[in-house]
Amino acid sequence: MNDRAKILAEMNDRSREVFRRVVEGYLDSGDPVGSRTLTHAMSEKVSAATIRNVMQDLEYLGLLDSPHTSAGRIPTQLGLRMFVDGLMEVSTLSLQDREAIDATTGGKEPGVASLLDRVGQALSGITHGASLVLTPKHEAPIRHIEFVSLGPERALVVLVFADGQVENRVFTPPLGQTPSSMREAANFLNVLAEGRTLSELRVHMRTEIARRRQELDAAAHALVESGLAVWENPGEATERLIVRGRANLIDQADEADLDRIRTLFDDLERKRDIAEFLELAEAGEGVRIFIGSENKLFSLSGSSLVVSPYMNADRKIIGAVGVIGPTRLNYGRIVPIVDYTAQLVGRLLSGERKG
Repeated sequence: MNDRAKILAEMNDRSREVFRRVVEGYLDSGDPVGSRTLTHAMSEKVSAATIRNVMQDLEYLGLLDSPHTSAGRIPTQLGLRMFVDGLMEVSTLSLQDREAIDATTGGKEPGVASLLDRVGQALSGITHGASLVLTPKHEAPIRHIEFVSLGPERALVVLVFADGQVENRVFTPPLGQTPSSMREAANFLNVLAEGRTLSELRVHMRTEIARRRQELDAAAHALVESGLAVWENPGEATERLIVRGRANLIDQADEADLDRIRTLFDDLERKRDIAEFLELAEAGEGVRIFIGSENKLFSLSGSSLVVSPYMNADRKIIGAVGVIGPTRLNYGRIVPIVDYTAQLVGRLLSGERKG
């Protein structure tokens, strides 16, 4: 049993109820909750003085805090985490929310990208937060790789996949490249890539480059490493992350938090630390909740993230959907929304790929 679970287990019924009602009141209104308010809400008749004593005990445990402007209490980040893990009641998905999510499947624009854009718009609209949608990796086998010079300091790497999709990325090639070294690098990679996906090629390439180094001259060797690195660096995520509903988060922010919220979105735009989000999405099944500083990407803004991965027909995680909001999110309502959306996207993409 971890420390949070132990604290919760050792609390008596009255302390647990006071704690739960303070958190629920705060999540509902955003305001501190006072003892007089709780005297009308408690299941047993108890005085305001008794409730204040319980609140002081909870504050001592680090679960509640008392803003200097108010006699009421608000939950700390630890308190919110304990509430989410042990006391939160997850509501059922409302018919209205379900219909709004289902409506994303009926858009006029075909294709996965359009579907996921509609999903992001719907999530931000339903939750009044900002939505993040991590689009699927392209995992078809590679048919052909080619390098094309665009000038002294620019080159294009072209990947043609077995399913007919083509991806192009512009990058800065290493110095000293010639048409001959570009052909040599492409030939080397095409031998390695045959029948492999991009992810498989990355793994295989690391060992093969070291083992077969003598087969490449220095210029071609440098090009092989830098060309494939275009898909490995954080720039890969620029086309995989859809962010919608920024204005919702800004509208809900206090004046003091506005700069921090803007910084969060600047970081998302530049895809800083986006590897963190990729790891969150690919770490395991089910909805996960990150509150405030529990995740580096969202710690500065004091925001929370509710995220769930979605899977393909082979039960392999290929992307994720999530909602960002203030730490006083209505977690009990957001969790089933994110969960349902992730499952719907997984079913839709599995169906498309089967067809």
